[in-house]
Amino acid sequence: MRILAFETSAKAASVALLQDGILLGEYYQNSGQTHSRTLMKMAEDLLRNCDLSSKDVDAVAAAAGPGSFTGVRIGAAAAKGFAWGRELPCYGISTLEAMAVGCSHLDGVICAAMDARRSQVYNALFLAKNGKLTRLSVDRAISLQELGEELRLREEKIFLIGDGAQLCYNTLKEQLPDLVLMPEQLRMQRASGVALLAAAMAAEGLRPNGGEMEVRYLRLSQAEREKLERQKQAE
Repeated sequence: MRILAFETSAKAASVALLQDGILLGEYYQNSGQTHSRTLMKMAEDLLRNCDLSSKDVDAVAAAAGPGSFTGVRIGAAAAKGFAWGRELPCYGISTLEAMAVGCSHLDGVICAAMDARRSQVYNALFLAKNGKLTRLSVDRAISLQELGEELRLREEKIFLIGDGAQLCYNTLKEQLPDLVLMPEQLRMQRASGVALLAAAMAAEGLRPNGGEMEVRYLRLSQAEREKLERQKQAE
């Protein structure tokens, strides 16, 4: 089974191609160019360089949030559009869990974090042990203070990943001196993690279609918050 996966939840964009659990290729770009400009070209180049075409893809996946509102929408739209014509399975994957997959070889708590601004992070916690991940929390938007209080209760070593990992480390390292900030090449969001989780879902017999994919922002956008504030002021 060949799975084409998209990751556009933050500044970097990536595309991965997984075949029967083996990563055939992954393109990663963190140049600051817009995902709408780079993403489909990356997918086309990846397939071509693997001597494949869109007709050789059996399923599609995308990071469905949390993350950048615009970025998540671009990745989800790309996956849905790619899957629509041939009615391929289309998997929406937690951005945070996809990040954690790349660190499942560690022994301790994986703290996946993305900068959500306003002294908050999008976060989920996972226990990594014997090469397996166990989810310890739901995906959530949480303040750095609350996260620090929760992490203080853990006895295991804590590994920080995600584009919010540096923020968490800078903020919490004094109260949590044993925090481990993973190196950048291991902590950022990547499409390969999205593909691996989609493959696990496929192995369970799940075949969602593009219409079933739902993005998960976890909180309202700035425009929606401002609209609600104007409504309150008008009442």
